Amino acid sequence: MSIFTPTNQIRLTNVAVVRMKKAGKRFEIACYKNKAMSWRSGAEKDLDEVLQTNTVFVNVSKGQVAKKDDLSSAFGTDDILAKGELQVSDKERQSQLEQMFRDIATIVAEKCVNPETKRPYTVILIERAMKDIHFSVKANKSTKQQALEVIKQLKQSIQIQRAHMRLRFVLPARDGKRLKEKLRPLINTVENEEFDDQLEMVCLIDPGCFRDIDELIRCETKGKGTLEVLSLKDVEEGDEKLE
Repeated sequence: MSIFTPTNQIRLTNVAVVRMKKAGKRFEIACYKNKAMSWRSGAEKDLDEVLQTNTVFVNVSKGQVAKKDDLSSAFGTDDILAKGELQVSDKERQSQLEQMFRDIATIVAEKCVNPETKRPYTVILIERAMKDIHFSVKANKSTKQQALEVIKQLKQSIQIQRAHMRLRFVLPARDGKRLKEKLRPLINTVENEEFDDQLEMVCLIDPGCFRDIDELIRCETKGKGTLEVLSLKDVEEGDEKLE
């Protein structure tokens, strides 16, 4: 004997539910649990890898599909996946937070050095420092965002700064003098400068300034200037090591 399934019902298995209440209505989406966590941390970019189906439900376990009118009036551009409540067990949530904690420490270790020794910190040391300041991981924020927050907080307890990028740029002589003045505020240290028929400079910058420098050189020289990244860290040779 076959069982009749209403046309507005969809049955799913092995599903993680993200739930949100909006405008007096309950809405749910069905996800792959690990992928949903990766999406929220910023590691996963492909939405098709996260969702089991593009359908929005009133109740996933019962297969009840939400009405289109209710969706359009309640949401607009709100993101259920990003803002909704992910249904996971305490053990799964703790495991996720521990992994994010390690990922954040790794990012900080990759981006920072001790400004006195010019040497990178190990991941283990950063993890220990994060515990000392009682840093609390936020599951709904990306690890990169939280790594920047950690760096700011760690400056209160240890000697730490974002590593410098070492750049070389070559500019046509007619643009060199004018651009040099515009680039100065974005440069931390000039290591070498030669100005003959063209301006060639090797300098250290904060990684956060790279995009502005790249755009400035490309636009002001109309593509005739060149920019090269020589290294991503201002560290002594042989010290590029992470645990």
